Amino acid sequence: METLIPVINKLQEIFNTVGAEVIQLPQIVVIGAQSSGKSSVLESIVGRDFLPRGSGVVTRRPLVLQLVNVPFLEERQHAASGETSTQAEEWATFLHCKHKTFTNFNEIQQEIETETERMTGTNKGISPEPLYLKIYSPHVLNLTLVDLPGITKVPVGDQPPDIEGQVREMILSYVSNPNCLILAVTAANTDMATSEALKLARDVDPDGRRTLAVVTKLDLMDAGTDATDVLMGRVIPVKLGIIGVVNRSQHDINTGKSITESLQDEQGFLQKRYPSLANRNGTRHLAKTLNRLLMHHIRDCLPELKTRVNVLTAQYQSVLQSYGQPIEDKNATLLQIITKFATEYCHTIEGTARNIETSELCGGARMCYIFHETFGRTLESIDPLAGLTMLDILTAIRNATGPRPALFVPEVSFELLVKRQIKRLEDPSLRCVELVHEELQRIIQHCSTYNTQELLRFPKLHEAIVEVVTGVLRQRLPITNEMVHNLVAIELAYINTKHPDFIDTALVSASVSSKNDPPAEGIRRWKSDKVEDAGMEEKPKGNAQPTMYSSPSRSHAVNLLDTPMPATRKLSQREQRDCEVIRRLIKSYFLIVRKSIQDSVPKTVMHFLVNYVKDHLQSQLVGQLYKQQLLDMLLTESEDMAQQRKEAAGLLQVSKRPCSEPARPSLRSGRRNSGEGRLCLQTKP
Repeated sequence: METLIPVINKLQEIFNTVGAEVIQLPQIVVIGAQSSGKSSVLESIVGRDFLPRGSGVVTRRPLVLQLVNVPFLEERQHAASGETSTQAEEWATFLHCKHKTFTNFNEIQQEIETETERMTGTNKGISPEPLYLKIYSPHVLNLTLVDLPGITKVPVGDQPPDIEGQVREMILSYVSNPNCLILAVTAANTDMATSEALKLARDVDPDGRRTLAVVTKLDLMDAGTDATDVLMGRVIPVKLGIIGVVNRSQHDINTGKSITESLQDEQGFLQKRYPSLANRNGTRHLAKTLNRLLMHHIRDCLPELKTRVNVLTAQYQSVLQSYGQPIEDKNATLLQIITKFATEYCHTIEGTARNIETSELCGGARMCYIFHETFGRTLESIDPLAGLTMLDILTAIRNATGPRPALFVPEVSFELLVKRQIKRLEDPSLRCVELVHEELQRIIQHCSTYNTQELLRFPKLHEAIVEVVTGVLRQRLPITNEMVHNLVAIELAYINTKHPDFIDTALVSASVSSKNDPPAEGIRRWKSDKVEDAGMEEKPKGNAQPTMYSSPSRSHAVNLLDTPMPATRKLSQREQRDCEVIRRLIKSYFLIVRKSIQDSVPKTVMHFLVNYVKDHLQSQLVGQLYKQQLLDMLLTESEDMAQQRKEAAGLLQVSKRPCSEPARPSLRSGRRNSGEGRLCLQTKP
C-alpha cells in the first residue's frame, strides 16, 4: 500500500514531462475561497514554510505538491547501497529544473514566486499552467496535493473582468476528474452554508464519496460561538468527514513562530476547547487521514488504471513502430523507401498489392475497365454512317466523276467518305489515353496512403517521389498520344479494299440492283436512267428559257460545286442505288477499322505508357533522388513526427517500466519498504 502513492507521483511527473495527460491519476485537490487558509494547511502538513505569503491573491497557478517520505539522514548515510548523494535531511526539486536540488526552503519560496511571475506577470494575473514541486522529507507522509487559486469574486490588478469564471473553470477542470479527492477548505469564522468550496464539491460529487472538508481558523471564531456542530457534521454532513485545524496567524508568522510550535499550540487548543474531538482533529490527524484516503482511493482505482495502462502500452507500441526507428544508414533508408514505393506502385497496377480497395476499382483493374468498358462501348456507340446523308454521298460521287457521267460508282468517293468516318475514332482513342494517365496519377496517391507514416516522416522525400513519378508520366503522355494518333493515320493512309473481311463491291452492287430493280425490267431501267434523271429536273415556268440556256446566276438547277443540294430533292433510282452501295461499303470498312483500333489502342497505351512506367519507375527514382548531396535534405524528418515519436516513446516507457525511487523507512514501524516503484501498473499476461 505504501508504494501506491509514489508510483502515481512518478506517472504524473513523466506524463507532464512528455506533455500528455493520458490517464486521469488519483490526487488530492485543495479548493477554497481566497484567504481561507489553504496554503497554511499545506505548510502545516509539510512542516516547513515554503509557500509565498501575503494579502489578496497569492496562489496564482496550480501547484502540484508531491510529498515523498525518505529515511532520516543518518539512515541514508549508513545505507550500504548509497541510494542518494543529497546530504540534507529535507530537500525539494521542481519539474522545470529537476536537476537542481533545493535544500533551503526560502529558495523554494523564491523559485515559486519567480516562476509564477514569469507565467502570470508581476500583478495579480492567473495561469492554468501547473507548477510541479516535489519535497523529500522524513517528516511527511506520501501525498499528492494540488493547491489551486482561491475562489474570488472581484478582479484586482490586471486580472480580467471574468476572473471569477476563469478560476471556477480551472477548479472544475481538476475536481471533475473522478479519480481525485476534493479537500474543501472553509474558514470557521464564516457560515458553512455559504461555503463556495463545498458548493463546487457538491456540484461534481453529489454523493460526497470523494469530498473531505477542512475547517480552518477555529481560534478566530467569535466569542461565545462553538464549532462542535460543524465538526460533528450536524450543520452540513460530509461523508468523508470534517476536520478542524488551527493555523498560524499573521502575527505568529511575523514573529517567526515555527510550525512545530504551532502544531503544539494547536493540540493544546483542541484539548482545551474540544476535548472530545481533539483526537479526530488537528493537522497531524488531517495528514494521516489524507494519506489513508488517498491510498484507499488509489487501490479502488487500480483495476481501471491497470486496464488503461495495458491498453495504452499496446497502443503506443503500435504507434511507435509506425513512426519507425531513428535513421542509422541514410543510404539504405532512402533506397528502402524508394524500392518500397516503386514495388507498391507496380503491384497496384498488376493487382497484387497487399492493400486492395473494396470500395472502388483502382490500378490495373480500372485500366481494364477503361479499355473494355469505357473505350470499347464508346467505339461501339459510334454509328458508322453518322453525319452522312444521302445527298452528302451523292455529292461525293458526282465530285469524283468530274464532268463526265460515270457508268460505275467511283472508288474515290468511297475512300473520301470512309476516311471522314475513320477520323471520328481518333478523339475517343486519345480520351482513352487520358483516362489511363489519370489513373496512373491516382495510383501515386494510393501508394502514398498505404505508406503514410514513412512518407509523412520525410515530407520532402514524399514531394520528390511524387514529382519524379509525375514527371515520368508527363514525359510519356505526348509519346503515347502521338502513337495513338499514328494508329489512326495508318488506317487513313491506305484503304485496303482487299481486306479479307471487307465485303466484295460486285456483290454489294448486285445485291442492291436485285433489290431495287425487277429482273424483267432491269436492262430497260438501266438504259433509261438518263431519261429518268432528266425527268427529275424541274421544268421552267411561264416564258422562262430552258435551263440549259439560262444564265447560271438565275438558274434553278442545283450547282453541286457551289451550293448544297436542297434537302427535299428526290433522288433517282440509280442515285439511290449508288448511294446505297457506298453506304454499305463504308459501314463494312468502318467496322473493320473500328475493330482494329479497339484492339490496338489498349496495346499501344500499355506498351508506351503503363509498361514503360512499370519497367523504368525505380531506375528513374534512384537516378534522380539517390544522390549524396540530396540525402540530408530528403531524409529531414518532420518536426511533428519527431515530437510524436518522442511522446510515444516516453509514454511507452512509462507504461512498461517500474518507477524507481529510493527505499525509505515506514514512519510507524521504522522498517525499510521494498522501494518506491516496485509496483508497476502494467499487468503481465
